Amino acid sequence: QVQLVESGGGLVQPGGSLRLSCTASGSIFSIYHMGWYRQDPGKLRELVATITNEGSTNYVASVKGRFTISRDNVKNTVYLQMNNLKPEDTAVYYCHANVAAVKGSGYDYWGQGTQVTVSS
Repeated sequence: QVQLVESGGGLVQPGGSLRLSCTASGSIFSIYHMGWYRQDPGKLRELVATITNEGSTNYVASVKGRFTISRDNVKNTVYLQMNNLKPEDTAVYYCHANVAAVKGSGYDYWGQGTQVTVSS
């Protein structure tokens, strides 16, 4: 079994910054792609950013130039640096990882979510 534990959410004023972290632990042979998603009440969960195990990244258009995703493969951790935050970034942010316990295909795992609120 694999657990994803997130940290770093909170309340910040518009224009401020936050850094989210997510660490995977448990039966891990390899972690393929990792990413961050977010969800507002009453809305569908949307992809924010993803990163492959080789470091290729992808972002939703609304966060390009403001958010940066990175990962530390030694620590099994993915980060999301969020700068110039806007009220519309307010949501619960979820970490995602595709993890293989043995050599072969991976399975999808999710963190418990961390609240990010952007408000003055």
